[in-house]
Amino acid sequence: MRTWHSEDGLGECPWRDDMESARAVAEHLRLPFRVESLIEHYGTHVVRELIDGYAAGRTPNPDMLCNRHVKFGELLRRAKSNGCNLLATGHYCRIEKLNSGELALLRGIDPLKDQSYFMAAVDREALPSIAFPLGELTKKRVREIAREIGLPNAERKDSQDICFLGGKISLRDFLGSYIEESPGEIVSTDGRILGRHRGLFRHTIGQRRGLAIPSNADFEKYVVVDKDIKNNRLVVAFESDCSSGLFCNWVELNNLNFLCRAIVGRVKLLAETRFRDHPTVVDVTFRGDGTASVHFEEKQRALAEGQTMAFYDGERLLGGGTYAKIGRMRG
Repeated sequence: MRTWHSEDGLGECPWRDDMESARAVAEHLRLPFRVESLIEHYGTHVVRELIDGYAAGRTPNPDMLCNRHVKFGELLRRAKSNGCNLLATGHYCRIEKLNSGELALLRGIDPLKDQSYFMAAVDREALPSIAFPLGELTKKRVREIAREIGLPNAERKDSQDICFLGGKISLRDFLGSYIEESPGEIVSTDGRILGRHRGLFRHTIGQRRGLAIPSNADFEKYVVVDKDIKNNRLVVAFESDCSSGLFCNWVELNNLNFLCRAIVGRVKLLAETRFRDHPTVVDVTFRGDGTASVHFEEKQRALAEGQTMAFYDGERLLGGGTYAKIGRMRG
């Protein structure tokens, strides 16, 4: 699956290396090999959504967008149109059939590699056509199997970066090639001007580095606590200032997606507020119109509009939603 090109010099997607690695594996296993170009689809549903989101002050997750619209969207449709029964991917998740006959998406058994969070936006209708063969394995065992059967990519490093950036360019610099810079003031929560920023899209809630403003206080550093879109101001405070708005005790969600039967009403669930965040207990009211309000038992740090919350019932992923409003705690 080819999703990006770097002929314009923006991003260094290692697609040629990826393709040759996949081709070598296919030849070793004596499997047919073909490349599907999803560049246009990926550009519309991932890259453009990412750029527009950051330009509007949000923090969208490209992996969520890719899984919903590209991997388990367009690629799955093409697989079916070519006579395939299942689309298998290397995500560390599991799909099991319950006694009721319903399919459930579960966490992978390797807690260090579990990727179920990134499935929170996938269409439920795709589940019968998906296979996750690595979900019952640890990463260590996957490497061992690859060595045992002589796969040519057995020692290949894991990918850690946004795929179309390839680790060669920062997300901020990539966005800066598409979003016009709009410099503005960096201010404290009480309105004191502390410095200047090049553009709000270059900053994220909870950010400490790259602000270039001295704290003039021992053992204290400024952290981004808010983006004032209307006045083009970046708001900062000390981490220790619990009333700054860095922490929140409730959020509003939109774009709800369920991998189970849709839930309506008030329930208590486990939630992963970001990837790899420790699951926390939440009190959720699902309204039935694609929105929900969520209250936390423990305050949460540095959540941002556009990010995704995933809901769980034990090991089972129920779905997720996008942060539309953050209930920031202020003094």
